Amino acid sequence: MQSGLVRLADGLGHLARAALWVAGAGLVAMTAIISAQVFFRYVLNDSIIWSEPAAVILMGWFIFLGAAVGIREGYHLSFDVLLYLLPERGKLVLYSISDLVVAAFGAGMMWYGGELMVAAYGITLPSLGVTGAIDFMPLVAGGALMVLFSLERLARRAAGLPTARFGETDPEEAL
Repeated sequence: MQSGLVRLADGLGHLARAALWVAGAGLVAMTAIISAQVFFRYVLNDSIIWSEPAAVILMGWFIFLGAAVGIREGYHLSFDVLLYLLPERGKLVLYSISDLVVAAFGAGMMWYGGELMVAAYGITLPSLGVTGAIDFMPLVAGGALMVLFSLERLARRAAGLPTARFGETDPEEAL
């Protein structure tokens, strides 16, 4: 079971790396679009009409993809005060509860983001000429990755494999 889980984790690691690259490219693209908008507005006294909605859409992608990768890598918010007092088994239980809560939150993002996406499908964003559903696609994709990465963390912990925690060594190196 552990070898199959390690192979799955390797595949999910590639998925997380790809998501991080897409998020980084989105951040760079958003920066370029906003910089171009500033140049056009203040130097050329003109405006790029599609810059703001495009930048907001890109921001959604890099925020939600980056957040999902942060879940996988153990960088999400947590309260660690109680963990200093508990034995290792108690810590593992609380880590698992945390991962379950994050998975439920990701499922909610998927569900309600999907409802928003369906509701906005018939709306066209005038400056971009695309469906309004594109605004909510990052919410659905980020939620799906959060669920996937949280379930991976739970499976790794159940199999006795290490999981990443903020400030600790990379679990892949421990294998």
